[in-house]
Amino acid sequence: MSVLIIVFLTAVAALFTGVFEKGKFARYIGIFGLIVALYVSFLPEASFFEKYRLMYEYGANTALFTKISIVTTLLLFFLGGFAFSNHRNHQSELYALMLFALCGGFVLFGYQNLVTLFLGVEILSIPLYVMAGANKTDLRSNEASLKYFLMGAFATGFLLLGIAFIYGSTGTFDLYRIHDFSTVNPTNGMFILGVVLMLCAMAFKVALAPFHMWSPDVYQGSPSLITAFMASVVKISGFYALFRLMTIGFSGVTHEWINILGVFLIITLLLANAMGLAQTNAKRMLAYSSVSHAGYIGLVFFGMNALSTYTLAFYLFAYSLSTVGVFMCLIWVEKLKRETSYGAFKGLAKSEPLLAVVATISLLSMAGIPLTAGFMGKFSLFAQALSKDNNAFLVIVAVLGSAVSIAYYLRLIIAMFFFKETTFKTSERVTVTYNIVAVFIIISLVALGVFPDLFAKQFGL
Repeated sequence: MSVLIIVFLTAVAALFTGVFEKGKFARYIGIFGLIVALYVSFLPEASFFEKYRLMYEYGANTALFTKISIVTTLLLFFLGGFAFSNHRNHQSELYALMLFALCGGFVLFGYQNLVTLFLGVEILSIPLYVMAGANKTDLRSNEASLKYFLMGAFATGFLLLGIAFIYGSTGTFDLYRIHDFSTVNPTNGMFILGVVLMLCAMAFKVALAPFHMWSPDVYQGSPSLITAFMASVVKISGFYALFRLMTIGFSGVTHEWINILGVFLIITLLLANAMGLAQTNAKRMLAYSSVSHAGYIGLVFFGMNALSTYTLAFYLFAYSLSTVGVFMCLIWVEKLKRETSYGAFKGLAKSEPLLAVVATISLLSMAGIPLTAGFMGKFSLFAQALSKDNNAFLVIVAVLGSAVSIAYYLRLIIAMFFFKETTFKTSERVTVTYNIVAVFIIISLVALGVFPDLFAKQFGL
Protein backbone atom coordinates (compact mmCIF):
# COMPACT_ATOMS: atom_id res chain seq x y z
CA MET A 1 0.00 0.00 0.00
CA SER A 2 3.03 2.27 0.41
CA VAL A 3 3.55 2.11 -3.36
CA LEU A 4 -0.11 2.96 -3.96
CA ILE A 5 0.13 6.04 -1.74
CA ILE A 6 3.37 7.22 -3.39
CA VAL A 7 1.92 6.97 -6.89
CA PHE A 8 -1.33 8.64 -5.81
CA LEU A 9 0.54 11.60 -4.29
CA THR A 10 2.70 11.78 -7.43
CA ALA A 11 -0.48 11.95 -9.54
CA VAL A 12 -1.85 14.80 -7.41
CA ALA A 13 1.46 16.68 -7.67
CA ALA A 14 1.58 16.16 -11.45
CA LEU A 15 -1.99 17.41 -11.78
CA PHE A 16 -1.27 20.67 -9.94
CA THR A 17 1.82 21.42 -12.03
CA GLY A 18 -0.66 22.46 -14.71
CA VAL A 19 -0.82 25.80 -12.90
CA PHE A 20 2.87 26.43 -13.70
CA GLU A 21 4.32 26.66 -17.23
CA LYS A 22 1.37 24.70 -18.69
CA GLY A 23 2.41 21.59 -16.76
CA LYS A 24 5.71 20.98 -18.51
CA PHE A 25 7.17 19.60 -15.26
CA ALA A 26 4.43 16.97 -14.84
CA ARG A 27 6.35 14.29 -16.76
CA TYR A 28 9.48 14.76 -14.68
CA ILE A 29 7.51 14.61 -11.44
CA GLY A 30 5.81 11.46 -12.70
CA ILE A 31 9.11 9.81 -13.62
CA PHE A 32 10.61 10.70 -10.23
CA GLY A 33 7.58 9.38 -8.37
CA LEU A 34 7.55 6.14 -10.36
CA ILE A 35 11.25 5.55 -9.68
CA VAL A 36 10.67 6.07 -5.94
CA ALA A 37 7.65 3.73 -6.09
CA LEU A 38 9.70 1.09 -7.92
CA TYR A 39 12.38 1.27 -5.21
CA VAL A 40 9.78 1.01 -2.42
CA SER A 41 8.15 -1.99 -4.16
CA PHE A 42 11.29 -4.03 -3.40
CA LEU A 43 11.03 -3.25 0.33
CA PRO A 44 8.86 -5.10 2.89
CA GLU A 45 5.43 -3.60 3.40
CA ALA A 46 5.09 -1.33 6.44
CA SER A 47 3.38 -3.03 9.39
CA PHE A 48 1.06 -0.02 9.69
CA PHE A 49 -0.99 -1.29 6.75
CA GLU A 50 -1.58 -4.73 8.29
CA LYS A 51 -4.97 -3.54 9.59
CA TYR A 52 -6.22 -3.23 5.98
CA ARG A 53 -5.28 -6.78 5.03
CA LEU A 54 -8.88 -7.98 4.78
CA MET A 55 -9.42 -5.47 1.95
CA TYR A 56 -5.96 -5.24 0.37
CA GLU A 57 -2.90 -7.45 0.82
CA TYR A 58 0.54 -6.59 -0.52
CA GLY A 59 1.96 -10.11 -0.88
CA ALA A 60 4.74 -11.47 -3.09
CA ASN A 61 2.52 -11.82 -6.17
CA THR A 62 1.06 -8.34 -5.70
CA ALA A 63 4.60 -6.94 -5.45
CA LEU A 64 5.65 -8.75 -8.66
CA PHE A 65 2.81 -7.38 -10.78
CA THR A 66 3.20 -3.95 -9.19
CA LYS A 67 6.86 -3.88 -10.28
CA ILE A 68 6.22 -4.84 -13.89
CA SER A 69 3.39 -2.31 -14.22
CA ILE A 70 5.60 0.46 -12.80
CA VAL A 71 8.44 -0.40 -15.20
CA THR A 72 6.04 -0.34 -18.17
CA THR A 73 4.49 2.98 -17.11
CA LEU A 74 7.95 4.44 -16.59
CA LEU A 75 8.92 3.57 -20.17
CA LEU A 76 5.75 5.23 -21.45
CA PHE A 77 6.49 8.38 -19.43
CA PHE A 78 9.93 8.57 -21.04
CA LEU A 79 8.18 8.60 -24.43
CA GLY A 80 5.65 11.21 -23.34
CA GLY A 81 7.71 14.29 -24.12
CA PHE A 82 7.40 13.64 -27.86
CA ALA A 83 4.10 11.74 -27.83
CA PHE A 84 2.21 14.53 -26.00
CA SER A 85 3.77 17.40 -27.96
CA ASN A 86 0.28 18.20 -29.33
CA HIS A 87 -1.17 18.34 -25.82
CA ARG A 88 0.98 21.08 -24.28
CA ASN A 89 -1.99 22.85 -22.70
CA HIS A 90 -3.25 19.82 -20.78
CA GLN A 91 -0.34 17.42 -20.58
CA SER A 92 -0.32 17.57 -16.77
CA GLU A 93 -3.86 16.19 -16.73
CA LEU A 94 -2.90 13.31 -19.04
CA TYR A 95 0.12 12.29 -16.94
CA ALA A 96 -1.94 12.57 -13.75
CA LEU A 97 -4.75 10.47 -15.22
CA MET A 98 -2.26 7.77 -16.25
CA LEU A 99 -0.96 7.65 -12.68
CA PHE A 100 -4.49 7.56 -11.23
CA ALA A 101 -5.31 4.66 -13.56
CA LEU A 102 -2.11 2.94 -12.41
CA CYS A 103 -3.36 3.29 -8.82
CA GLY A 104 -6.47 1.38 -9.87
CA GLY A 105 -4.20 -1.33 -11.26
CA PHE A 106 -2.38 -1.55 -7.91
CA VAL A 107 -5.71 -2.07 -6.15
CA LEU A 108 -6.53 -4.92 -8.55
CA PHE A 109 -3.19 -6.60 -7.82
CA GLY A 110 -3.92 -7.04 -4.12
CA TYR A 111 -7.69 -6.98 -3.59
CA GLN A 112 -9.07 -9.45 -1.05
CA ASN A 113 -12.67 -8.36 -1.31
CA LEU A 114 -15.20 -7.94 -4.13
CA VAL A 115 -15.86 -4.35 -3.05
CA THR A 116 -12.14 -3.60 -3.45
CA LEU A 117 -12.26 -5.31 -6.85
CA PHE A 118 -15.07 -3.02 -7.97
CA LEU A 119 -13.23 0.07 -6.70
CA GLY A 120 -10.05 -1.01 -8.48
CA VAL A 121 -11.88 -1.57 -11.76
CA GLU A 122 -13.52 1.85 -11.61
CA ILE A 123 -10.36 3.72 -10.54
CA LEU A 124 -8.59 2.07 -13.48
CA SER A 125 -11.39 2.65 -16.00
CA ILE A 126 -12.67 6.19 -15.39
CA PRO A 127 -9.36 7.96 -16.22
CA LEU A 128 -9.16 5.85 -19.39
CA TYR A 129 -12.56 7.10 -20.58
CA VAL A 130 -11.22 10.66 -20.33
CA MET A 131 -7.80 9.94 -21.85
CA ALA A 132 -9.32 8.15 -24.85
CA GLY A 133 -10.96 11.44 -25.86
CA ALA A 134 -7.88 13.63 -25.30
CA ASN A 135 -7.70 14.58 -29.00
CA LYS A 136 -10.68 16.90 -28.75
CA THR A 137 -10.66 17.96 -32.41
CA ASP A 138 -10.49 14.38 -33.70
CA LEU A 139 -13.85 12.69 -34.26
CA ARG A 140 -12.25 9.24 -33.89
CA SER A 141 -11.00 10.20 -30.44
CA ASN A 142 -14.43 11.50 -29.43
CA GLU A 143 -15.99 8.28 -30.66
CA ALA A 144 -13.39 6.21 -28.77
CA SER A 145 -14.14 7.99 -25.51
CA LEU A 146 -17.92 7.71 -25.84
CA LYS A 147 -17.83 4.09 -26.99
CA TYR A 148 -15.42 3.07 -24.21
CA PHE A 149 -17.58 4.83 -21.61
CA LEU A 150 -20.85 3.27 -22.77
CA MET A 151 -19.44 -0.24 -23.11
CA GLY A 152 -17.58 0.15 -19.81
CA ALA A 153 -20.80 1.14 -18.05
CA PHE A 154 -22.50 -1.88 -19.59
CA ALA A 155 -19.72 -4.17 -18.30
CA THR A 156 -19.89 -2.54 -14.86
CA GLY A 157 -23.55 -3.48 -14.74
CA PHE A 158 -22.62 -7.11 -15.35
CA LEU A 159 -19.96 -6.89 -12.65
CA LEU A 160 -22.26 -5.38 -10.02
CA LEU A 161 -25.07 -7.81 -10.79
CA GLY A 162 -22.60 -10.68 -10.50
CA ILE A 163 -21.32 -9.36 -7.17
CA ALA A 164 -24.94 -9.05 -5.95
CA PHE A 165 -25.63 -12.72 -6.81
CA ILE A 166 -22.38 -13.80 -5.14
CA TYR A 167 -23.17 -11.86 -1.98
CA GLY A 168 -26.78 -13.03 -2.01
CA SER A 169 -25.67 -16.67 -2.06
CA THR A 170 -22.60 -16.48 0.20
CA GLY A 171 -23.34 -13.57 2.55
CA THR A 172 -19.78 -12.24 2.18
CA PHE A 173 -17.53 -10.23 -0.14
CA ASP A 174 -14.30 -11.84 1.09
CA LEU A 175 -12.51 -13.89 -1.60
CA TYR A 176 -11.38 -16.66 0.74
CA ARG A 177 -14.80 -17.08 2.34
CA ILE A 178 -16.31 -17.18 -1.13
CA HIS A 179 -13.78 -19.90 -1.98
CA ASP A 180 -14.90 -21.92 1.07
CA PHE A 181 -18.54 -21.54 0.04
CA SER A 182 -17.84 -22.62 -3.55
CA THR A 183 -16.05 -25.73 -2.33
CA VAL A 184 -18.96 -26.80 -0.12
CA ASN A 185 -21.78 -25.67 -2.47
CA PRO A 186 -20.52 -26.26 -6.02
CA THR A 187 -24.03 -26.58 -7.49
CA ASN A 188 -25.65 -23.45 -6.03
CA GLY A 189 -27.53 -21.88 -8.98
CA MET A 190 -27.43 -18.27 -7.81
CA PHE A 191 -23.72 -18.51 -7.08
CA ILE A 192 -22.88 -20.01 -10.48
CA LEU A 193 -24.93 -17.29 -12.23
CA GLY A 194 -22.91 -14.67 -10.33
CA VAL A 195 -19.67 -16.36 -11.39
CA VAL A 196 -20.66 -16.32 -15.06
CA LEU A 197 -21.73 -12.65 -14.92
CA MET A 198 -18.45 -11.62 -13.28
CA LEU A 199 -16.47 -13.66 -15.79
CA CYS A 200 -18.21 -11.84 -18.65
CA ALA A 201 -17.55 -8.45 -17.04
CA MET A 202 -13.85 -9.17 -16.58
CA ALA A 203 -13.67 -10.59 -20.12
CA PHE A 204 -14.72 -7.14 -21.31
CA LYS A 205 -11.95 -5.49 -19.31
CA VAL A 206 -9.26 -7.69 -20.89
CA ALA A 207 -10.89 -7.63 -24.38
CA LEU A 208 -11.73 -11.31 -24.75
CA ALA A 209 -14.10 -12.04 -27.64
CA PRO A 210 -17.05 -11.72 -27.94
CA PHE A 211 -16.66 -8.83 -25.46
CA HIS A 212 -13.92 -7.14 -27.47
CA MET A 213 -16.12 -4.97 -29.72
CA TRP A 214 -14.95 -1.73 -28.14
CA SER A 215 -11.25 -2.51 -28.48
CA PRO A 216 -10.39 -1.79 -32.18
CA ASP A 217 -12.22 1.55 -32.33
CA VAL A 218 -11.01 2.71 -28.91
CA TYR A 219 -7.41 1.70 -29.60
CA GLN A 220 -7.40 3.41 -32.99
CA GLY A 221 -9.11 6.61 -31.85
CA SER A 222 -7.16 7.19 -28.64
CA PRO A 223 -3.82 9.05 -28.58
CA SER A 224 -1.16 6.46 -29.39
CA LEU A 225 0.63 6.69 -26.03
CA ILE A 226 -2.69 6.12 -24.25
CA THR A 227 -3.37 3.16 -26.54
CA ALA A 228 0.02 1.72 -25.55
CA PHE A 229 -0.93 2.20 -21.89
CA MET A 230 -4.24 0.39 -22.45
CA ALA A 231 -2.57 -2.49 -24.29
CA SER A 232 0.11 -2.97 -21.62
CA VAL A 233 -0.59 -1.70 -18.09
CA VAL A 234 -4.38 -2.09 -18.33
CA LYS A 235 -3.91 -5.60 -19.76
CA ILE A 236 -1.61 -6.52 -16.86
CA SER A 237 -4.08 -5.19 -14.29
CA GLY A 238 -7.16 -6.76 -15.83
CA PHE A 239 -5.67 -10.20 -16.32
CA TYR A 240 -4.19 -10.53 -12.85
CA ALA A 241 -7.50 -9.33 -11.36
CA LEU A 242 -9.30 -12.02 -13.39
CA PHE A 243 -6.66 -14.56 -12.37
CA ARG A 244 -7.12 -13.84 -8.65
CA LEU A 245 -10.90 -13.89 -8.96
CA MET A 246 -11.16 -17.22 -10.75
CA THR A 247 -8.34 -19.11 -9.00
CA ILE A 248 -9.04 -17.94 -5.44
CA GLY A 249 -12.69 -17.01 -5.12
CA PHE A 250 -14.21 -19.33 -7.74
CA SER A 251 -11.78 -22.25 -7.70
CA GLY A 252 -14.39 -24.49 -6.10
CA VAL A 253 -16.58 -24.30 -9.21
CA THR A 254 -13.82 -24.40 -11.84
CA HIS A 255 -15.68 -27.11 -13.76
CA GLU A 256 -18.57 -24.64 -14.25
CA TRP A 257 -16.60 -21.73 -15.77
CA ILE A 258 -13.52 -23.28 -17.38
CA ASN A 259 -15.39 -24.50 -20.47
CA ILE A 260 -17.06 -21.11 -20.93
CA LEU A 261 -13.64 -19.46 -20.77
CA GLY A 262 -12.31 -22.02 -23.27
CA VAL A 263 -15.02 -21.03 -25.76
CA PHE A 264 -14.11 -17.34 -25.24
CA LEU A 265 -10.46 -18.15 -25.97
CA ILE A 266 -11.20 -20.10 -29.16
CA ILE A 267 -13.43 -17.32 -30.51
CA THR A 268 -10.79 -14.74 -29.55
CA LEU A 269 -7.89 -16.54 -31.21
CA LEU A 270 -9.73 -17.28 -34.44
CA LEU A 271 -11.54 -13.96 -34.83
CA ALA A 272 -8.77 -11.59 -33.73
CA ASN A 273 -6.07 -13.14 -35.92
CA ALA A 274 -8.37 -13.31 -38.94
CA MET A 275 -9.36 -9.67 -38.48
CA GLY A 276 -5.75 -8.65 -37.90
CA LEU A 277 -4.86 -10.17 -41.25
CA ALA A 278 -7.51 -8.06 -42.96
CA GLN A 279 -6.34 -4.68 -41.64
CA THR A 280 -4.58 -2.00 -43.67
CA ASN A 281 -3.93 0.33 -40.74
CA ALA A 282 -1.03 -0.57 -38.43
CA LYS A 283 -2.66 0.87 -35.30
CA ARG A 284 -5.89 -1.04 -35.86
CA MET A 285 -3.86 -4.18 -36.60
CA LEU A 286 -2.15 -3.77 -33.22
CA ALA A 287 -5.59 -3.46 -31.61
CA TYR A 288 -6.59 -6.88 -32.97
CA SER A 289 -3.14 -8.14 -32.00
CA SER A 290 -3.88 -7.08 -28.42
CA VAL A 291 -7.18 -8.98 -28.54
CA SER A 292 -5.41 -12.11 -29.84
CA HIS A 293 -2.84 -11.90 -27.03
CA ALA A 294 -5.70 -11.91 -24.55
CA GLY A 295 -6.49 -15.33 -25.99
CA TYR A 296 -2.93 -16.58 -25.48
CA ILE A 297 -2.76 -15.20 -21.94
CA GLY A 298 -6.05 -16.92 -21.10
CA LEU A 299 -4.30 -20.29 -21.52
CA VAL A 300 -2.83 -19.73 -18.06
CA PHE A 301 -6.13 -21.03 -16.59
CA PHE A 302 -5.64 -24.44 -18.25
CA GLY A 303 -3.35 -27.04 -16.70
CA MET A 304 -2.58 -24.76 -13.77
CA ASN A 305 0.39 -25.52 -11.54
CA ALA A 306 2.60 -23.86 -8.93
CA LEU A 307 4.37 -21.77 -11.60
CA SER A 308 1.23 -20.40 -13.26
CA THR A 309 1.42 -16.99 -11.57
CA TYR A 310 5.08 -16.61 -12.58
CA THR A 311 4.27 -17.70 -16.15
CA LEU A 312 1.48 -15.13 -16.32
CA ALA A 313 3.77 -12.36 -15.04
CA PHE A 314 6.56 -13.28 -17.49
CA TYR A 315 4.23 -13.28 -20.49
CA LEU A 316 2.57 -10.02 -19.52
CA PHE A 317 5.93 -8.31 -19.02
CA ALA A 318 7.29 -9.61 -22.33
CA TYR A 319 4.13 -8.53 -24.14
CA SER A 320 4.18 -5.10 -22.48
CA LEU A 321 7.80 -4.49 -23.51
CA SER A 322 6.91 -5.50 -27.08
CA THR A 323 3.89 -3.20 -27.05
CA VAL A 324 5.99 -0.22 -25.95
CA GLY A 325 8.60 -1.11 -28.60
CA VAL A 326 6.08 -1.12 -31.45
CA PHE A 327 4.15 1.92 -30.28
CA MET A 328 7.22 4.11 -29.86
CA CYS A 329 7.81 3.54 -33.57
CA LEU A 330 4.15 4.14 -34.40
CA ILE A 331 4.06 7.36 -32.35
CA TRP A 332 7.02 8.79 -34.24
CA VAL A 333 5.62 7.85 -37.65
CA GLU A 334 2.18 9.19 -36.77
CA LYS A 335 3.66 12.55 -35.71
CA LEU A 336 5.45 12.97 -39.02
CA LYS A 337 2.90 11.45 -41.41
CA ARG A 338 -0.42 12.15 -39.65
CA GLU A 339 -1.45 8.58 -40.42
CA THR A 340 -0.68 5.00 -39.35
CA SER A 341 -1.31 2.97 -42.52
CA TYR A 342 1.29 0.39 -43.52
CA GLY A 343 2.40 2.71 -46.31
CA ALA A 344 3.37 5.38 -43.79
CA PHE A 345 6.17 3.10 -42.52
CA LYS A 346 7.82 2.57 -45.91
CA GLY A 347 11.57 3.09 -45.77
CA LEU A 348 11.67 3.80 -42.03
CA ALA A 349 14.76 1.60 -41.61
CA LYS A 350 16.72 3.89 -43.92
CA SER A 351 16.03 7.09 -41.97
CA GLU A 352 15.69 5.68 -38.41
CA PRO A 353 17.30 2.21 -38.27
CA LEU A 354 17.19 1.85 -34.47
CA LEU A 355 13.48 2.64 -34.39
CA ALA A 356 12.82 0.08 -37.13
CA VAL A 357 14.92 -2.55 -35.32
CA VAL A 358 13.12 -2.15 -31.98
CA ALA A 359 9.73 -2.36 -33.73
CA THR A 360 10.85 -5.47 -35.64
CA ILE A 361 12.15 -7.30 -32.56
CA SER A 362 8.99 -6.34 -30.68
CA LEU A 363 6.79 -7.69 -33.48
CA LEU A 364 8.83 -10.91 -33.66
CA SER A 365 8.43 -11.28 -29.90
CA MET A 366 4.66 -10.81 -30.22
CA ALA A 367 4.65 -13.50 -32.91
CA GLY A 368 6.58 -15.87 -30.63
CA ILE A 369 9.73 -16.21 -32.75
CA PRO A 370 12.59 -18.05 -30.94
CA LEU A 371 15.29 -16.08 -29.10
CA THR A 372 12.75 -13.48 -28.01
CA ALA A 373 10.93 -13.11 -24.69
CA GLY A 374 7.60 -13.63 -26.43
CA PHE A 375 8.66 -17.10 -27.55
CA MET A 376 9.54 -18.16 -24.00
CA GLY A 377 6.25 -16.74 -22.74
CA LYS A 378 4.16 -18.58 -25.32
CA PHE A 379 6.16 -21.77 -24.89
CA SER A 380 5.53 -21.74 -21.13
CA LEU A 381 1.79 -21.14 -21.57
CA PHE A 382 1.43 -23.81 -24.26
CA ALA A 383 3.47 -26.35 -22.27
CA GLN A 384 1.38 -25.72 -19.17
CA ALA A 385 -1.89 -26.18 -21.06
CA LEU A 386 -0.60 -29.38 -22.72
CA SER A 387 0.14 -30.90 -19.32
CA LYS A 388 -3.50 -32.04 -19.47
CA ASP A 389 -4.58 -34.00 -22.55
CA ASN A 390 -8.05 -32.46 -22.83
CA ASN A 391 -6.49 -29.05 -23.60
CA ALA A 392 -4.76 -30.19 -26.80
CA PHE A 393 -7.39 -28.70 -29.15
CA LEU A 394 -7.14 -25.31 -27.45
CA VAL A 395 -3.35 -25.29 -27.82
CA ILE A 396 -3.62 -26.26 -31.51
CA VAL A 397 -5.95 -23.29 -32.11
CA ALA A 398 -3.47 -21.03 -30.26
CA VAL A 399 -0.54 -22.29 -32.34
CA LEU A 400 -2.47 -21.77 -35.58
CA GLY A 401 -3.46 -18.29 -34.46
CA SER A 402 0.15 -17.50 -33.64
CA ALA A 403 1.20 -18.70 -37.11
CA VAL A 404 -1.40 -16.47 -38.78
CA SER A 405 -0.23 -13.49 -36.74
CA ILE A 406 3.24 -13.75 -38.29
CA ALA A 407 1.72 -12.75 -41.64
CA TYR A 408 0.32 -9.41 -40.49
CA TYR A 409 3.37 -8.61 -38.36
CA LEU A 410 5.60 -9.26 -41.37
CA ARG A 411 3.64 -6.75 -43.46
CA LEU A 412 4.79 -3.96 -41.16
CA ILE A 413 8.38 -5.27 -41.07
CA ILE A 414 8.47 -5.47 -44.88
CA ALA A 415 7.21 -1.90 -45.15
CA MET A 416 10.02 -0.66 -42.89
CA PHE A 417 12.93 -2.60 -44.40
CA PHE A 418 12.21 -3.66 -47.97
CA PHE A 419 11.57 -0.39 -49.75
CA LYS A 420 14.61 1.29 -51.29
CA GLU A 421 13.10 4.77 -51.31
CA THR A 422 12.28 6.29 -47.96
CA THR A 423 9.14 8.39 -47.59
CA PHE A 424 10.57 10.29 -44.61
CA LYS A 425 11.65 13.60 -46.17
CA THR A 426 12.46 15.41 -42.92
CA SER A 427 15.46 16.52 -40.94
CA GLU A 428 13.80 15.67 -37.62
CA ARG A 429 15.50 12.84 -35.78
CA VAL A 430 14.50 10.63 -32.88
CA THR A 431 15.48 12.04 -29.48
CA VAL A 432 18.16 10.59 -27.22
CA THR A 433 15.45 9.45 -24.79
CA TYR A 434 13.77 7.44 -27.53
CA ASN A 435 17.07 5.80 -28.45
CA ILE A 436 17.77 4.85 -24.83
CA VAL A 437 14.30 3.30 -24.43
CA ALA A 438 14.73 1.47 -27.75
CA VAL A 439 18.07 -0.02 -26.70
CA PHE A 440 16.62 -1.06 -23.32
CA ILE A 441 13.69 -2.84 -24.98
CA ILE A 442 15.88 -4.60 -27.56
CA ILE A 443 18.29 -5.86 -24.89
CA SER A 444 15.45 -6.90 -22.56
CA LEU A 445 13.48 -8.85 -25.18
CA VAL A 446 16.53 -10.71 -26.45
CA ALA A 447 18.04 -11.30 -23.00
CA LEU A 448 14.76 -12.67 -21.61
CA GLY A 449 14.39 -14.84 -24.70
CA VAL A 450 17.85 -16.38 -24.23
CA PHE A 451 18.06 -16.29 -20.42
CA PRO A 452 14.46 -16.27 -19.11
CA ASP A 453 15.63 -16.72 -15.51
CA LEU A 454 16.83 -13.11 -15.61
CA PHE A 455 13.20 -12.09 -15.09
CA ALA A 456 13.13 -13.71 -11.68
CA LYS A 457 16.48 -12.22 -10.70
CA GLN A 458 15.66 -8.69 -11.79
CA PHE A 459 12.36 -8.62 -9.92
CA GLY A 460 13.74 -10.03 -6.69
CA LEU A 461 12.20 -13.50 -6.90
